[in-house]
Amino acid sequence: MKVIICGAGRVGYGIAERLSEEGNDVSVIDTSAALIAAITETLDVSGVVGHGAHPDVLAKAGADQAEMIIAVTLHDEINMVACQVAHSLFKVPTKIARIRAQSYLAPEYSDLFSRDDMPIDVAISPEIEVGKMVLRRISYPGATDVVRFADDRIVMLAIECMEDCPVVNTPLKQLTELFPDLNATVTGIYRNGKLFVARSADEMQTGDLAYVVCETTHVRRTLSLFGHEEQEAARIVIAGGGNIGLFVARTIEEYQPKTRIKIIESDRDRAVRIADQLRNTVVLHGSALDQKLLLEADIQDADLVVALTNNDQINILGSVMAKKLGCKQNLVLLNEPSFQDFVKSLGIDAHINPRAVTISGILQHVRKGRIRSVYAVQRGAAEVIEAEALETSPLVGTPFRDLVLPEGLRIGAIYRDGAVLRPGGNMRIRARDRVVLFATGEAVHHVQQLFRVSIQYF
Repeated sequence: MKVIICGAGRVGYGIAERLSEEGNDVSVIDTSAALIAAITETLDVSGVVGHGAHPDVLAKAGADQAEMIIAVTLHDEINMVACQVAHSLFKVPTKIARIRAQSYLAPEYSDLFSRDDMPIDVAISPEIEVGKMVLRRISYPGATDVVRFADDRIVMLAIECMEDCPVVNTPLKQLTELFPDLNATVTGIYRNGKLFVARSADEMQTGDLAYVVCETTHVRRTLSLFGHEEQEAARIVIAGGGNIGLFVARTIEEYQPKTRIKIIESDRDRAVRIADQLRNTVVLHGSALDQKLLLEADIQDADLVVALTNNDQINILGSVMAKKLGCKQNLVLLNEPSFQDFVKSLGIDAHINPRAVTISGILQHVRKGRIRSVYAVQRGAAEVIEAEALETSPLVGTPFRDLVLPEGLRIGAIYRDGAVLRPGGNMRIRARDRVVLFATGEAVHHVQQLFRVSIQYF
């Protein structure tokens, strides 16, 4: 598939890396010659230095042959115009744009991005996607990662096995026998820097990170089984009142009115603006590294501090200080991937990489076949995928006990007619079932083959 990516920054690089590894023909456009040089030297992609919305630049990148354009520059207007030009002049079938300004995404202007007006097929808002991820983490304390699938009926949890974890040294097959009514399946395990698909004979070890697919109503029991009994936060301090912090606070106010929220914002004008937009949230002006201000925010009584500033160092140090002052848990936004390797040793309980969230949101629209949702874990080492099985799928009709899956795949759950089913035994996948599975990076192309249709998705 020929794909054009406008923007060679972190997100553009990440998407180009994934698509080129899978054998796609990728061209990257950026105004920075240095970024284009870096991406073409390290990845199997072609590069064009220029403005992503200019027709001659798009033509040089091969827009007349492209099946998709993904515009992820830092400027919304460039992304939108690039999609418009790709549509009007080059008839590019699929157009994806990163849109950050919330005004463009307001419900009353929902007709803006349509084939008759501005032909953008998918508008990705990084702030909203990250905000939703923060809210999911808040809802399920004890999990280091949370993603929902199948109309929110299925959840993927990343759960750390602590020293007192009850399931340590127990074969996964035995867990299924001990808890037959628990609709949960361990699909992947991250151990000592390596990620692999879980098999029935595997045993969990202390320090493992388990990727568990379970029914949403069974999340609490699943976390409890792994020794996590943390209660949902009733008192939250948010460091950073940007778009993400405002979205999180506003959503909590609406759906969890009993939760007490305080925001620390370093920009005085911004602090005043968000205070006017929030009903019950206390907004404090100052630095998240100011110990006196943290105490003024009653950090010692807080259940959770969520660090959402645009500065990784402030997020890390502020969260560490908050825990030292008595806050029970912390959740940190980290833009720099290399920081993820050592934050745990500093006392960071959980972190979110906005780049990974944005890339996952875009990938689900890039995959071929009946792929409905995609979430990348461990920097793309694996993906959790929701796909719809059609009559043509080789999975349909074969009992699970006789099903031979490609190496690197494990099915976690089936969603059928509003019910969540745990795979196994004589159960058979039916046409129109939605399957949630775990696939290593090397096995992703097998998933697309298993769920593809006779006419390709695009």
